Amino acid sequence: MSMGRVHTVGLSAFEASIVEIQANVGQGLPGFAVSGSADGSLREARDRVRAAISNCEFKFPDMKVTVALAPADLPKSGSGHDLGMALSILAATEQVATTMLPRTVFLGELALDGRLRPVRGVLPAVIEARRAGFTHVVVPLANVAEATLVSDVQIGGALSLGEVVRWLAGEHVLDTVGENDAEAIAPTFADMCDVVGQTEAKHALEIAAAGAHHVMMTGSPGIGKTMLARRLPGILPSLSAEESLEVTAIHSIAGTLPPRHPLIVEAPFIAPHHSTTTTALLGGGTGMARPGAVSRAHRGVLFLDECPEMSAKVLDSLRQPLEEGEVRVTRRDGVATYPARFQLILAANPCPCAPAHDVDCICTAVVRRRYLGKLSGPLMDRIDIRVRMNPPGNAALMESAEESSADIRTRVIRARNAAIERWRGNGWLSNAEVPGSALRQRFRLPPTALRPVELFLRDGRVTARGADRALRLAWTMADLRGADSPDESDVAQALLYRDRGTNG
Repeated sequence: MSMGRVHTVGLSAFEASIVEIQANVGQGLPGFAVSGSADGSLREARDRVRAAISNCEFKFPDMKVTVALAPADLPKSGSGHDLGMALSILAATEQVATTMLPRTVFLGELALDGRLRPVRGVLPAVIEARRAGFTHVVVPLANVAEATLVSDVQIGGALSLGEVVRWLAGEHVLDTVGENDAEAIAPTFADMCDVVGQTEAKHALEIAAAGAHHVMMTGSPGIGKTMLARRLPGILPSLSAEESLEVTAIHSIAGTLPPRHPLIVEAPFIAPHHSTTTTALLGGGTGMARPGAVSRAHRGVLFLDECPEMSAKVLDSLRQPLEEGEVRVTRRDGVATYPARFQLILAANPCPCAPAHDVDCICTAVVRRRYLGKLSGPLMDRIDIRVRMNPPGNAALMESAEESSADIRTRVIRARNAAIERWRGNGWLSNAEVPGSALRQRFRLPPTALRPVELFLRDGRVTARGADRALRLAWTMADLRGADSPDESDVAQALLYRDRGTNG
């Protein structure tokens, strides 16, 4: 009886764990069994591993083969364990050198002819391998650019099982990529100067970008709502190194990374269709849930165009991630928790008929209220800025000089840096992340500045949550004008941005 041990990494939602693959080859009727909370894709691995070993001119044992994946209570899924399973069997039958096995993690799906296919979640897997003390990680060649984003660990990219075996024997050098090849290519965003007029809406988006606030824009079709929303990432600051790895890891698990330049360095922009489901928005699938749109928009923008056309249930599902900055999805194999700290941008027509001019509207007041009624009070209470956009005049359409995204971004970065410096000791990265308790106690404004909030609370025009959000917005306005703290004018303007109804 012989044993082989190889290590790989298993993913449970956003958490990665080292998995030890043990292969036992012993007496008994010929067979191949896999144990250790393996799902259907892992049970199918038996056929892939058997064929790959044989087609790479190794001998698959004509005995009873048992492969166990430990820890047994950790749910395991996906095809990324194929390479480790094949090597554990070859190690048990003494067909591979074992010197490097204790120090190496192996990831990859096997084709029937022994080729290595790319898999999802390589970046979080390599990060976990480094944390666990492994010195080498072997991945499919198609994943090597993603894997080399992690420093302090040796990465090797292989095309086939045969290459990995020869590398273990010291007869082959695995491919890798140079540092320049792994650099990210920043996406190109459309420029804000393309949007004529709409000065108020542009200023609102500048405030939103500076403090990571949520925005709702209403206006007739073709007025520029979508144009403005798609240009918001162009005025947002680039992601920090830590944020970049976090966002890239989420997209790696979701399988949405570009293969050659995988590192995401700019804020992502996610715009699901208005017919999207709750599962697509929050995440889901069989077994363990995969990231949804809210997680793929982490540290970026989630844009919901024509939001009144969406299901009220889908819209209300955003309330928890908006409040907590993460989403928890329960499925058969457990609760998946993913980061979901995004900027929500809503766009809507004022009514179903949506004429170019309000005077041409044929909708009754009841129809207009019902149309925007899908946006519940609790959801709208979490929207910091509400903007009603009006058609630009003829003079605005003829003007050629509009402020560029680069100019606006300079001011946004300056305001963001001021906020980061102020909240540095608390771990908050933007004004939108500051808890209301901190604004009311440690960073409490003088009574004169708080007077507008007291008036709005007394008249019932704002809730306690809305008052906290207005204070966050006021801090952002102060940062944009270079002030040390908000004054009464900043607080009043922040409340007016929240108080503007979507109907006018």
